[in-house]
Formats: sequence, structure tokens, C-alpha cells
Amino acid sequence: MKKLMSKPAEIYGLILAGGASRRMGHDKAVIDYHGQPQIRWAYELLQRHLPQVFVSVRAEQEKEPVRASLPQVHDLGISRGPLDGIVSAMQTHHQVAWLVVACDLPWLADASIEHLLAKRDPQSMATAFASVHHPGLPEPLCAIWEPASRTVIDEAVASNRHCPRKILINTNIRLTEQLDPRSMDNINHPQELEDIRKQA
Repeated sequence: MKKLMSKPAEIYGLILAGGASRRMGHDKAVIDYHGQPQIRWAYELLQRHLPQVFVSVRAEQEKEPVRASLPQVHDLGISRGPLDGIVSAMQTHHQVAWLVVACDLPWLADASIEHLLAKRDPQSMATAFASVHHPGLPEPLCAIWEPASRTVIDEAVASNRHCPRKILINTNIRLTEQLDPRSMDNINHPQELEDIRKQA
């Protein structure tokens, strides 16, 4: 008899917006690139493709007006940096896969999300775009993290390892090429933001 394959886990969206934006000097999540705060723009982008989307926030951010208007997952302090948002979401909804997106990707587009979803491999720990700046390495902050990756994350956190990219490098993942080489470019510094404003 043929073995029946289990149905892939449903995918929820997670926008990582719990950072302190220290390099930028002000909240990156509410910068307006598209006529509205970036976090709301990213939320609406993922909402077009997924049944549920949440914003990852620290406790002290939950009442910030833009974040407060969106469904939230609270960072639980299990890890550090963006990994805390990922593992906190997994603990909150442990039976789903998560399409994780950093809040500061102004060139991310519907076509890229559709491509990532189409290339998903539920048998891998994650499906991620290959970096254009670091060939052969994954982009962990626009990736689908499968439920099984929680085991790998827990082992990393227990060993005091908190880098999402290094976790993906050391596990079974599927890499796919980016449609737009700018899609994973994030904006971290005031000069980068000023350059974008000049191009607009």
C-alpha cells in the first residue's frame, strides 16, 4: 500500500515589528513608503495571500497606535532579536507554519510572496529566498518556517544561539531564487531612508 502523505500545515503570516530601531533612530515599522505606515502595508500584503496575519511586538509596543490596530503576537522573551518573535509565534499557534517577514522590506511585492508560497517544501524545516548579497545563504526574515523547525530553534536557544540565518544554514531547508533582487533589501539607517526619499 502507498503511504499517505500528511496534509501540509496551514500557513499564517508574521510581521516582525518588535525591534527597537536603534540604527534608524526612530520606529522603522511606521515609516511611510507607500502612503501608509510600513507595518500596515506589510500586513495588507500578507493578508492578500494568507488566512491569518499577526504582528510580532514587545509588551511595551502593544498600545502604539498602528500596532494596536492590528492582530498581535507578543514576544515572550524566549530568545533574542527577531528569533524571539518567531519562536513566540510558534508557541502561540504551534500547529501552523509561519511565513515570517521583517517589517522593513519596502520592495517586497505580491509576486515574491506568491513565488515563495509556490516553492514551499513542507518536508523541509523552512523554505527561504537565497540571498543576493550572500550567495548560497538563506534570507530568514522572508521565509516559511515549518512547525517542525521549532525543535531546531529550541536546541539553538538552549545553546545560546539566536541568529535565524545560522539556524537555517545548519538544517534542512529549501532555497529559491528571488524574483526581484531588491525585494529583500531592508532600510536600517537614516542615510538609506534619505536616499530612498530622493529617488521617489
